[in-house]
Amino acid sequence: MPEKPPPRRSDATRGAILAAARERFASDGYERTTIRAIARDARIDPSMVMRYYGSKEGLFDAVLDVDLRLPDLRGVPVHDVGVVLVNHFLTLWEENHDALTALLRVGVTNPAGARRLQEIFRDQLLPVARQTCPDPEQAPTRAGLAASQVVGMAFARYVLKIPPAVTLAREEVVAWLAPTLRRYLTAPHP
Repeated sequence: MPEKPPPRRSDATRGAILAAARERFASDGYERTTIRAIARDARIDPSMVMRYYGSKEGLFDAVLDVDLRLPDLRGVPVHDVGVVLVNHFLTLWEENHDALTALLRVGVTNPAGARRLQEIFRDQLLPVARQTCPDPEQAPTRAGLAASQVVGMAFARYVLKIPPAVTLAREEVVAWLAPTLRRYLTAPHP
């Protein structure tokens, strides 16, 4: 098997810019974040940020470009839908903690960030709801309810770090949230 080529310097630079931008947008909000501050944090010249992303808006869009990589639930037994989704989201948050935490923080402090967060859930969670929902007309409502649980737990556990949410073992989080997600996505209309 051929060896993988070493990462290009431009990939490392892009990664450093994105990491610095996530931190800045999360801590300072969109309005107070500057290209100069991001460049300083990434230890590069501000012109490099502009070279790769064109503008603060372009960089903001790149930071908020998140793929939730949601599983296909069509073959999953109804009883397991919640378990599969909660496990997926916990893994996603744990593996992409900085990016998703920044997305949440920006989403609650900036209208453009909130719109982007809404788009991500509309474009990525709504199709999952359509796979599982017994009434297709209810899919948007059910996706919104599912998002409220997932985002609520993520906010409590990873952003606010509310002690009881943080100290829950993964299995406990799954045990608590999975039945609620399953009900939101698969139960008959209340």
